[in-house]
Amino acid sequence: MINRKIVTELISWKNKEDRKPLILRGARQVGKTTIIQDFSTQFDVFLKLNLEVIADKNLFEANTEIHQLVNAIHFHCKQQQTDGTTLLFIDEIQFSAKAIAMLRYFYEEVPTIHVIAAGSLLETMMETEKISFPVGRVEYRVLHPLSFLEYLEGVGEVFDYQLIENINAELVHDRMLQHFNSFALIGGMPAVVSNYGKYKDIIRLRDIFESLLESYKDDIEKYASSDTNAKVIRHIIDTAWGYAGDQISFENFGASRFKSREMSTAFKTLEKALLLELSYPVVESMFPLNQDFRKKPKLILLDVGLVNFSARLQEEVFLAKDIQDAWRGKVAEQVVAQELIALNFHVSEKRYFWRRSKEGSQAEVDFVFPYKGKIIPIEVKSGVIGKLKSLHLFMDECSHTTAIRVWSKPFSKEEVQTPKGKKYTLFNVPFYYVCVLEQLLDNTY
Repeated sequence: MINRKIVTELISWKNKEDRKPLILRGARQVGKTTIIQDFSTQFDVFLKLNLEVIADKNLFEANTEIHQLVNAIHFHCKQQQTDGTTLLFIDEIQFSAKAIAMLRYFYEEVPTIHVIAAGSLLETMMETEKISFPVGRVEYRVLHPLSFLEYLEGVGEVFDYQLIENINAELVHDRMLQHFNSFALIGGMPAVVSNYGKYKDIIRLRDIFESLLESYKDDIEKYASSDTNAKVIRHIIDTAWGYAGDQISFENFGASRFKSREMSTAFKTLEKALLLELSYPVVESMFPLNQDFRKKPKLILLDVGLVNFSARLQEEVFLAKDIQDAWRGKVAEQVVAQELIALNFHVSEKRYFWRRSKEGSQAEVDFVFPYKGKIIPIEVKSGVIGKLKSLHLFMDECSHTTAIRVWSKPFSKEEVQTPKGKKYTLFNVPFYYVCVLEQLLDNTY
């Protein structure tokens, strides 16, 4: 069993006085059901329903009064009602509009029952079926693939997990970097990590990757609003892995003949399914972080392991001494994006990169990261300070003096000066510390 960071978030939710039913979102196969199954041990009674099962779905069709429904669920699950704590888990809730509507009554009339609902295609199915969750009566969290920290535990490296958690890993830098390179190769999908932890055999993972990809393709009919939309979605799932980290154009994406509007709609559908993220640039160096939707978005895929497998990059990544050398640095950028995504569990969080607004300028910073009222620039680069031209330009425009370079060397800090004379502190952060980036910054300020 892999301990997931989101469990701490779930415990906090469990103990809240003003707790609302929780909607747990996440792509297929990121471990939602397993997480709730493990979390259920903290309750006296666990009631589990899967609304893909007709008998479970019919409970909501036949019982429209909340107390009658609660009784029916207990009978159906062969559980007695008690004065202790009860967790009701409604999996694949998007298959019942009535179940979604009943969430407000759990909140208003039976708040003693802890309710968690989940579904891999929630937002896409809701849009297709014109279903909406009760406004103000539910809260949301999202589960991502494993972070590097979680990966370490998943492959049995508990000691090194603790070193990372305590920001004390530089003592074994080379070993940590080797761990991270393995993570950058196989990714963070739970089934993949569990198998690799058991056998340490990359070849054995092929069938799991194939199965994951086929499961996403099998879902196409559920995502799609039309036959054309289904064809475009299928094309994206087949080809998008080869564009990880790229700024993309919708028109003719992936050497297709699909038009911009068709492709844009399909990409947004897959974004709602949490299989990818479209990160649009910001052109300012201060809040608010307003994305410029007139510019090309950067494509971030669900998982770097799936990227490597689908784009036939596994051998190149495996042989690379430094992952920044693999695939022109795009693997490194994809895995850093994935680590930034895994830092929190809020649905509204987005990843941003910066492009200079000056006409004709190509200056760009890989990511910008909100931290304690500052917008911190992050470059994924090796090399000398003089080559960080875009970072210098950003720092000249911003009001603070902190920047980050993610690289393959040990952690360090250095005082830097831009060509215009502004001094700032550059944190050189090894890849293996991105999963604890906020903690690292807290400790070094």
